[in-house]
Amino acid sequence: MGCTCDKEKLFNSGILVEHTEGAVLPPQEAWEAKKGGYVVIECPKRIPCNPCYTSCPTGAVLPFEDINDVPQIDYAKCTGCGICVSRCPGLACFVIDMTYAADKAVIKLPYEMLPLPEKGKTVKCLDRTGEAVADGEVIAVTEPSKDRTYVVSVVIPKEMADQIRAIKVVC
Repeated sequence: MGCTCDKEKLFNSGILVEHTEGAVLPPQEAWEAKKGGYVVIECPKRIPCNPCYTSCPTGAVLPFEDINDVPQIDYAKCTGCGICVSRCPGLACFVIDMTYAADKAVIKLPYEMLPLPEKGKTVKCLDRTGEAVADGEVIAVTEPSKDRTYVVSVVIPKEMADQIRAIKVVC
């Protein structure tokens, strides 16, 4: 990305170009030690939405003063359960577990497409612009809310945890 105008165009089209309020990462030291991972919510624009808050069973997503607020996380309460991942209509919630292996992490992503990925299969891991940046192995496919929003758990290269935000099933 070159000039600021390119960043602005990407951001205005829904592509996160940098971390801002509503799109922050968990504290690094705690994140690397937390079995089960932490939620990462990338919702940097003020919109009237709060299913991440209303669905969180532990209160880790803090109450909104205004329905348009961007989510704030209390990481001391986050269990990495992933319920918010399946409930977010904007597909902006992920859980990333940095403790999977020395060089691997697990990302739990929302998935609403067909075909569904299958456990044990390799998928293309995509960055925020839709570019394939790595291969990942599917280790679980669940449907927590029983509403056809699946949560796919994929083993990814740990160093790409802040880049990978979607997957593509290769038939």
